[in-house]
Amino acid sequence: MTPVLQPIVGLPDGVIGFEGAGRIEASDYRDVLMPAIGGLIEQGRDVRIVLVFEHFDGMSAGGAWQDLKVGVEQLTKWKRIALVTDLDWMITVASLFGWMTPGELRRFPLADRDRAVAWAAGG
Repeated sequence: MTPVLQPIVGLPDGVIGFEGAGRIEASDYRDVLMPAIGGLIEQGRDVRIVLVFEHFDGMSAGGAWQDLKVGVEQLTKWKRIALVTDLDWMITVASLFGWMTPGELRRFPLADRDRAVAWAAGG
């Protein structure tokens, strides 16, 4: 199965990013996201991540569990999460529950993708 999360190339040093389209499964976390986050942490870096969702079909129960674990396992290492989307429901969820995410979360519209990358790399 092809992962829903696809790495974004050409990001500033220390920033990882993924584009998601479709339904996120536990395997997306296990095989794509966790190795990238683990690589940053092994290098002694904070987690700075850009997540781009133009289309999103939800998350499996296993994906939701992995999402929770990703945030909790390395809580102090999360620095910045740039969520890039125009999806109304994601914007609402980010505004309601963003305070629960580890690190600083900021939402950007798709048109401001470059600004989101710069913000994730900054500070």
